[in-house]
Amino acid sequence: MENVQIKFILNGEAVEVSAPPSLTLLKLLREKLGLTGSKPGCERGECGACTVLLDGDPVNSCLVLAPQVEGREVITIEGISDGEKLDPIQEAFISESAVQCGYCTPGMIISAKALLNRNPSPSRDEIKRAISGNLCRCTGYTKIIKAIEVCSASGAAVEE
Repeated sequence: MENVQIKFILNGEAVEVSAPPSLTLLKLLREKLGLTGSKPGCERGECGACTVLLDGDPVNSCLVLAPQVEGREVITIEGISDGEKLDPIQEAFISESAVQCGYCTPGMIISAKALLNRNPSPSRDEIKRAISGNLCRCTGYTKIIKAIEVCSASGAAVEE
């Protein structure tokens, strides 16, 4: 199959890459662009480990074909921090010990970021719904939910 040229914004930077049209966004990010923060889990859209923001909305990058991002904006876990300065949601995950093995963490953080960008003061039920597509086998979700609540309460989650 012949490669196609794909132009999009990745973590604030314009990129152009050549890839087979059947390549998933997850594989494009990891294998072609070296961004390994989004994790391959089920690769069927069931676990959320590969969640990225596509035009501000959380999506399972394993279900998006690379050509579908043409002209769009993709933000990965690598793109939400500002150099060495972590995003407030990342800081909250650390301070609340919401990271165990860490495999689900990038997807959880991206889903939480999307929620807090839309709603800086979500209820506990809204938080649960927002992360419902992300599976964690380590924490039982209590510390993850608490981290999102702490970030929300601090007011730091509001995008500038």
